[in-house]
Formats: sequence, structure tokens, C-alpha cells
Amino acid sequence: MRRLFPLFVLLMVSGCVQDIKESRINSALLRGGLPDDLAGCMAHRMAQKLTIAQLRQLQAMAAPRRSLADYVEAVRQSGNGEAVSATLTAAALCKTGLIR
Repeated sequence: MRRLFPLFVLLMVSGCVQDIKESRINSALLRGGLPDDLAGCMAHRMAQKLTIAQLRQLQAMAAPRRSLADYVEAVRQSGNGEAVSATLTAAALCKTGLIR
């Protein structure tokens, strides 16, 4: 049992980190101008793909309401290929209804 404790703690912490990342990505997408339902859907997938540094870039992109295409273009201008890929994939899957 004692040998499993560090593994258990690691699993608990990693789950908490994932939840925090998802919450912050959701907030960043909302501040970026995306609708609530789309932001929530995209945040779950993007939290699995993005690093903390990439998350900070998204958080800095707050703007008034804008279309998904405008948001994706803003991410594209950041020059971060992984963030662009994660954003495009999540947006496509959420808009088509393949994930919710």
C-alpha cells in the first residue's frame, strides 16, 4: 500500500491540473469572444493538448465578441503552431457536433 501512495498522489494532482487548465482555457475562450457552449466544448479538448505557456498566450488574447474564424485567425497570428492546431481541431469537432 505504501508503494502505491506516491502514484495515487501523482494521479490526483495531474487530474487537478487538467481541471484547472480546462477552466482557464474556457475563461480565455470566453474572453476571446466565443460563445459559452462552444468555449466549454473546445476547452476540454484543448486542455489535453496545450502547455501552460500556450495557455498563457490564449489568456492574453481577450477581445470583444468575435466569430470563431476571427478567433482562429488571432491564434494563428500568435505564431504558435500547436495552439493553432489544437484550436482548429477543437473548433471543428465542436462545431460539427462530434464532441460536446
